[in-house]
Amino acid sequence: MPHIQQLDPHVADLIAAGEVVERPASVVKELMENAIDAGADKLTVEIQHGGMALIRVTDNGCGIPAGEAATAFLRHATSKLRTEYDLEAIGTLGFRGEALAAISAVSRIQLLTRTAEEPLGTALSLEGGQLTEQEEAGCPQGTTMVVKDLFYNTPARLKFMKKDAYEGAACFAMAQRVALSHPEVSVKFLRDGKQELLTPGDGQLKSALYAVLGRDLALGFTPVRGSGEGMSVSGFVSLPTCCRGSRGYQHFFVNGRYVKSRTMMAALEEAYANQKMVGRFPGCVLHLTTKLNAVDVNVHPTKQEVKFGSEKRVFDTVYYAVKSTLEADRSRPAALSAEPPRRTARQASDIITPNQTAFQTMTAEQFRSTAERRGGALPLHDFTAPGAGRRTVQAALFPQRGGREQSPTPTESAARPAPSAPPPVDGGRPQAAPTEGQSPVSPVGAGVPDSPDKSAPPPADGERGQSPAPTESAARPAGTDAHISPEPEELPWRLAGEVLNTYIIVEQGDKVLLIDKHAAHERMNFDRLKAAGYHPMVQTLLTPVVFTPPAEDGAALLAQLPLLERFGFEAEDFGGGALIVRTAPDDVAAGAIPDLLLELAGKLLTCGTADPDSARDALLHTMACKAAIKGGQKNGQSELMAVAKAVMDGSVKYCPHGRPVAIELTRQQIEKRFGRA
Repeated sequence: MPHIQQLDPHVADLIAAGEVVERPASVVKELMENAIDAGADKLTVEIQHGGMALIRVTDNGCGIPAGEAATAFLRHATSKLRTEYDLEAIGTLGFRGEALAAISAVSRIQLLTRTAEEPLGTALSLEGGQLTEQEEAGCPQGTTMVVKDLFYNTPARLKFMKKDAYEGAACFAMAQRVALSHPEVSVKFLRDGKQELLTPGDGQLKSALYAVLGRDLALGFTPVRGSGEGMSVSGFVSLPTCCRGSRGYQHFFVNGRYVKSRTMMAALEEAYANQKMVGRFPGCVLHLTTKLNAVDVNVHPTKQEVKFGSEKRVFDTVYYAVKSTLEADRSRPAALSAEPPRRTARQASDIITPNQTAFQTMTAEQFRSTAERRGGALPLHDFTAPGAGRRTVQAALFPQRGGREQSPTPTESAARPAPSAPPPVDGGRPQAAPTEGQSPVSPVGAGVPDSPDKSAPPPADGERGQSPAPTESAARPAGTDAHISPEPEELPWRLAGEVLNTYIIVEQGDKVLLIDKHAAHERMNFDRLKAAGYHPMVQTLLTPVVFTPPAEDGAALLAQLPLLERFGFEAEDFGGGALIVRTAPDDVAAGAIPDLLLELAGKLLTCGTADPDSARDALLHTMACKAAIKGGQKNGQSELMAVAKAVMDGSVKYCPHGRPVAIELTRQQIEKRFGRA
């Protein structure tokens, strides 16, 4: 039986350090917060090799007296707490007295500090938490803390560190958050000798917002201010038209402290309900100010999670402040509130590459001459006829694909009247032209045999199905046993229409199918991209796309540039945290590139890149989703038919995310709801 014994102090320090110091960004956070608590208004952060080799934080704060410099590195040594009652109202960023002790336990530290009252400063060195040298030194007022060789004595933690680009991006993101939390402090950030951030420190949150997010993003933010029930909120939120594809632009602060709050996030996004696109997220820099005793910041070692005395009051304060700002804003384009223009019908193949032009614009004379060349004259009244005219127009715009067009001989022309439409197209296969005694079939006609009776009405417009199976005698090869029963015929189906501009209605026998057109088309795109062997057509952008992702997302993308290039994205670091994209796949619109790459970065950060196939599939999922037709979007009949055919022939059953693309309702289920069963 193992005996209980007290841990060695060094081992205990390493365990304590693991709670506070998770990665280099944790060191940057603690040192910057200490500098702000010391009254500094200028901060310089410098890192090398992602912060693993060097972290230097310099401030112009009050400094540390010479007699207390060594004491500052002892556990539970702090100048911010005296009694237990001070825990009920914590107004400083650091208070535990564990940061310097934890950092020194897993690194080599050099400190240089001086107060305003002392003529000389103090320089000391520590290694593994042990003081190795202390002496007087000349230096300006303030403190310079140098942390080297992080985790040099804890290999178990060191092996879990990521690449320098990831760790450096996390440090950069932490510096950005501190700059946004205290706009009165000028923050400079240097990575491997290159300056990546500099805020003016003029006390204006808008200035810090411009410096951190960049001009293009900052112009999409609007100020917000509100108060109620002992708390107030201020800051900036993005306009509904400037929402992004990830939550990386959401920054929440409570009493000047950066926090991760689900309550504030939920209140923010609820305020945007019915004002933003699905799958888009608002950005914000929101400062919540409340009484010190109304929030508990001592619930997590990193102090990024807090507990509110009243979650409902926090939710209401944020929600109503943001909601009133959005409702009062009049800067959004008026066209956004108007109904979008109706889209014209396009080729069925156009939904596979929706950014290509479906057909060229024709004049009326060109259109008539085209129709005449393909089978007959086109009466003027056919342009507005509710049935046949529309079928004729579609037939002229969507000719046969898969066979040559042949002009009828003079004898054939004299023997039968000119048809009002060319032979229909079914799945890309040309069908035989109607003979005498048969009514012409519309391009979207029902999948039933043509009636020999000339007086029989043509199929309803918008209906289309699968070709009927041949008769038993025709389908059975010569010499086969007549008693062998043929395979069951597949029931014909027809496209009945669309509801809510989202769901396609298909009728087949005694059942009705509702098809989610976005989910089905997303699967079609995914299968097409995957079958192409991950080699999409690439286009060079006339104007390269430049955008500034969140620091960690940008690092994830930069670390996977070869993967992006394989899929057609030629991207590179543009400086200042921005990325520039010069090429993209031909079926991805330039405006969708930032959101697509941000979504991909989120998947890479969540799932990692250990499995190349998973990383490729994640990119294909995102590309397929962005290129698919959207719910609520108006589509032509040929587009809906192409999606319906892919579902009805069984090639599409689930979207790439696993959701079903269709649900089935039987006649019995419908009649039961109406009390007819």
